[in-house]
Amino acid sequence: MRVLIPLPHRDCDPSEVAISWRLLREAGHVCVFATPEGAPALADPVMLSGEGLDAWGCVPGLRKLRAIGLLLRANREARAAWRALAGDAAFLQPLAYAALRAQDFDALLLPGGHARGVREYLESPRLQQLVAAMFDADKPVAAVCHGVLLAARSVSPRTGRSVLHGRKTTALTWAFEKSAWDLTRFFARWWDGGYYRTYPEAPGEAAGYRGTQAEVTRALASPEDFLDVPADAPDRWRKTSGLHRDTDADSRPAFVVRDGRYVSARWPGDVHAFARTFCAVLREAQAAR
Repeated sequence: MRVLIPLPHRDCDPSEVAISWRLLREAGHVCVFATPEGAPALADPVMLSGEGLDAWGCVPGLRKLRAIGLLLRANREARAAWRALAGDAAFLQPLAYAALRAQDFDALLLPGGHARGVREYLESPRLQQLVAAMFDADKPVAAVCHGVLLAARSVSPRTGRSVLHGRKTTALTWAFEKSAWDLTRFFARWWDGGYYRTYPEAPGEAAGYRGTQAEVTRALASPEDFLDVPADAPDRWRKTSGLHRDTDADSRPAFVVRDGRYVSARWPGDVHAFARTFCAVLREAQAAR
């Protein structure tokens, strides 16, 4: 199947993009990329290198000394997948957002990213129209982390509501977003305390009001439609600690939600299970043709 993966010009999450691309390609699907102006996307450099995530990271001569940076950056497998993706012909020749038409694609995958460069992707009216058209055509859609925010902001012209209204979903949770924010603003990247907050609260707004979980929840039919790891889930600590990421061989840390042909996940630590679940949706969609 022909799967569209739109990206911002810069600051996309390398794990969510490259691992998803690798698993989709291994399953035999064709991935097509798109960026605002049709130039190749750039990953968040901090997530690739880990430089700038430690308390001394603002000092040029000390940036390469990493501690917290090694913990928070993309892992070895994801970095290798990104290097492979960076040489892919389709990735190097993306479409421009303006050229996208829903009828040209069989499915849609929306990665995330938290640095400020993703705002042009999350706020693009053209992408929001495309996402709405894909949902309204009942085509398979997958969204992870801040990618779910793009889906939540996409309004169906048929209903006048978010395409996620009436669906079950997950996304980057406030617990994950706040823990990364607190770690960096208090102990590490103190000179740029908002690095992990794509949208900070305005004066007078409650903490987390502009967080991904809160905004996505406001688009849903009911707050109960936003799903997180149940209290009695097997391996709950592994899924919620933020210290474990899933792999090709171990899905225990992952939490993925499927609602019909829509698949969602929380963060890069879910991406293997996320992409495999989406591949299963694509197989079913192919068989139903």
